[in-house]
Amino acid sequence: MLEKTLVFALTSNIEMAEEVVQNLGLELGKCEVKHFADGEIIVDILQSVRGKNVYVIQSTCPPVTERLMELLVFVDALKRASAKEINVVIGYYGYSRQDRKAKAREPITARLVADLLETAGISRLVTFDLHAPQIQGFFNCPVDDLSAIPLFARYLKGKLAGKSIVVVSPDHGGATRARKLATFLDASIAIIDKRRPQPNVSEVMNIIGDVKGKTAVMVDDIIDTAGTIAAGAKAIIDSGAESVYAVCSHGIFSGPAHERLENSPFVEIITTNTIPLPAHMRNGKVKVLSVAPMIAKAIEHIELGLALSIVYDLYNL
Repeated sequence: MLEKTLVFALTSNIEMAEEVVQNLGLELGKCEVKHFADGEIIVDILQSVRGKNVYVIQSTCPPVTERLMELLVFVDALKRASAKEINVVIGYYGYSRQDRKAKAREPITARLVADLLETAGISRLVTFDLHAPQIQGFFNCPVDDLSAIPLFARYLKGKLAGKSIVVVSPDHGGATRARKLATFLDASIAIIDKRRPQPNVSEVMNIIGDVKGKTAVMVDDIIDTAGTIAAGAKAIIDSGAESVYAVCSHGIFSGPAHERLENSPFVEIITTNTIPLPAHMRNGKVKVLSVAPMIAKAIEHIELGLALSIVYDLYNL
């Protein structure tokens, strides 16, 4: 059924890629990523890809630029080796927060990355929870922007059964994401309103919506240094919530994130393996859910020409 399908993993997420091929009943394609003494990247594809539909699993997570360059070099090698289709599975699309000009003379790097990938020769992008869904429009090839929200919903339904839940967006921009999770959980929503009353004065936070006496679930696509979400958790508890959880599709957890989250009111922070969990975040409050079964099902459906919406049936919601 998938005899013309090959799945390769580069350096960012080998463990998750191995889970994907196990779900597909395949073996990982054979390749090597090497570095010259000066840091230049060279790849070796150790088997024929001629006429094959190739899937390359590589999140552009830290070190972001190095991961991206590995992917570009590998795609170029596949194109020159006559692969039929080159599909890249980028669980976390780096540079996605640079999706518009927020002020004068800023780059739109999310568009630049799209141009680089298409110039290199990709046929399709499969990703998860783009920071801005409009990034799909930066590509001329098909883009499948999958969502981890059903995965979180199934976990939380079991974890918080019988609780009165409110789903909280950390800002106005994430309200659509919060509404989607709230629909699955049959919960209400709230939004944190943040503002600075004057320069160099700390943010004032107001909660739009009722959280008193409820179990709050903050939902965001990315947690990086965790400053905003940790402050939001404190504001929620101060507003009378019984307890607070967090879910995020992409746990970057850089810099002071570990200390902030460990010292925060969060009972648990739930993320996915689109980015491997950094060593310093293990054995703490973070719970990792795997998106590998969803990726495997997406690959299968792409190969068979089936609707990707059926992928979410895995979670019986």
